[in-house]
Amino acid sequence: MSFWLSQMDAVDWLASLPNESVDMVSVDPAYESLEKHRAVGTTTRLKHSAASSNDWFAIFKNDRFPALFAELHRVMKRQTHLYFFCDQETMFIAKPIGEAAGFRFRKPLVWDKQKIGMGYSYRARYEFVLYFEKGPGKRRLNDLSIPDVLRVERVRNGYPTEKPVELNEIFVKQSTQPGEIVIDPFMGSGSAGVAACKNGRVFWGNDLSPKSVEITRARLAVLGESEAAPVFDTAPPPPQRGDGASSSP
Repeated sequence: MSFWLSQMDAVDWLASLPNESVDMVSVDPAYESLEKHRAVGTTTRLKHSAASSNDWFAIFKNDRFPALFAELHRVMKRQTHLYFFCDQETMFIAKPIGEAAGFRFRKPLVWDKQKIGMGYSYRARYEFVLYFEKGPGKRRLNDLSIPDVLRVERVRNGYPTEKPVELNEIFVKQSTQPGEIVIDPFMGSGSAGVAACKNGRVFWGNDLSPKSVEITRARLAVLGESEAAPVFDTAPPPPQRGDGASSSP
């Protein structure tokens, strides 16, 4: 299947897409509470270094969530699913904003990373994925035997905040059919794109970071995928101005 990559602010990019054009979203903004984790030494996600660089992405502020969720709701087709990666603090901020935008909150999924991370208290081993649905009506998951605790080992020494392809494959296989469109507005290293293309889906990805676009394009090219910009039947709405977006794995 084909893919299409862009380098823009995430909200601006979503604003450029037509109404109800997307079948699934996987999204992982560099949420504001990461600054607190960095301050107490419980994450390297924003550390300036060769392996995990603050040059690669900027924080996506909480006050931009209403615009983000509004655009996500607009571009998603009816009876489709949104998977939103976040920590325990951002979960309580993002959930009501997503519901106010029109999404139905189904439940929090727990990503068990199998190995503990950094920290000075109980060591972190999990992350939340908020599972939303756009109605009306419901979309049945493709496999009802999958639990709400997803045990997939974290990626070591990869792109900052990189998510395992295997984790995104669960979401792609659960919530889409072959040929449908999966998007990630903060694609980082392109894990969602690899998961989508490996399973016969179309991927549209975006990130503000040129490094992200470079890495994702290379990963998808290795799979033998070709890049092709979509031709929209109607002119998309004019983009809204943003103050910068972050990358995500």
